[in-house]
Amino acid sequence: MAGCLSTLGGGGGSGTNVAVVYALGGLGDKAFNDMAKQGVDQAQEEYEMNYQGAEPSGNSDFPTLQRRFAESSSPDYDLVSCIGFAQAEALTENADQYGDQQFMIVDAVVEQDNVASYVFKEHLGSFQVGHLAGLLTQRDFSTGGGDATEASTNTDAATVGFVGGMENSLIKKFEAGFIAGAKHAGDVDVRSAYAGSWSDPAQGKEIALSMYEDGADIVYHAAGGTGTGVFGAAQEQGRYAIGVDSDQSKSAEEYQDVILASMVKHVDTAVYTSVENVVNDEHAGGEVSALGLEAGGVEAVLGQTLESEIPSDVKSALEDSKSGIVNGDISVPTNPDDA
Repeated sequence: MAGCLSTLGGGGGSGTNVAVVYALGGLGDKAFNDMAKQGVDQAQEEYEMNYQGAEPSGNSDFPTLQRRFAESSSPDYDLVSCIGFAQAEALTENADQYGDQQFMIVDAVVEQDNVASYVFKEHLGSFQVGHLAGLLTQRDFSTGGGDATEASTNTDAATVGFVGGMENSLIKKFEAGFIAGAKHAGDVDVRSAYAGSWSDPAQGKEIALSMYEDGADIVYHAAGGTGTGVFGAAQEQGRYAIGVDSDQSKSAEEYQDVILASMVKHVDTAVYTSVENVVNDEHAGGEVSALGLEAGGVEAVLGQTLESEIPSDVKSALEDSKSGIVNGDISVPTNPDDA
């Protein structure tokens, strides 16, 4: 049996039947997949909905898992949700083969009449957290004491870092926005590296430790479960980190004393909306929804512990840059080479 099939919230009976094929790394990443599950949970709270989730062990599982749900008759799934761009190739074929099945996909566009596509403007939210990092690395900023990590910036070097998971065009958008935001704040050096995995905290920690030891004050990750290693390195070095996808000062609260902010990507909104549409017999097949700053699809959320420590002028500067992006005065690149 390809992948790991788990049933949560009931797999049959009356109501709407929804299946979710998660991205690699699975549930428990405290980021991308867990945000998708939040969308499922919200839909279950509001609608009579049965749910099954499948966690693939590799990219080769995607076609099989999508087909398994599409072919199921007990239950007959009203919606199959495909989480992550890596599922696009398989879904393109399966959506054509199973024309009566309603699908949705996150982070990719599949041009089929039975597929609702949801994409995000990750570079815009990443610009915001990059701007925050760039502003703080140039000043004397310190927090901690008591039970919290005693963290501070190193004013000798205005340096920040970015750690990506797998190196691809999607994660390059995160990197590009972060670099552009940091440089919008002034003369800031940005170090970038990729871990090559979504689920290797040890590698994430090793990369981040190297960056901190080389003068970085703040490291932003877009690396799924690998990113928890970045947080561990920040605590060890008495520096700061920025999370991704969910508010990781809450989802990874053991690290909240070093998480300045998170670039929240509302995958939960995409999943919830797609379920709601199906419940209301309004599936957005053939449509593409692009979620950005102006619609709350992405946002920079300050950490629950450190928000009160961030200077008011920095918060004001972030509001100004957000307005500049939304009204078109600030252009944010999607390629790091253009940042």
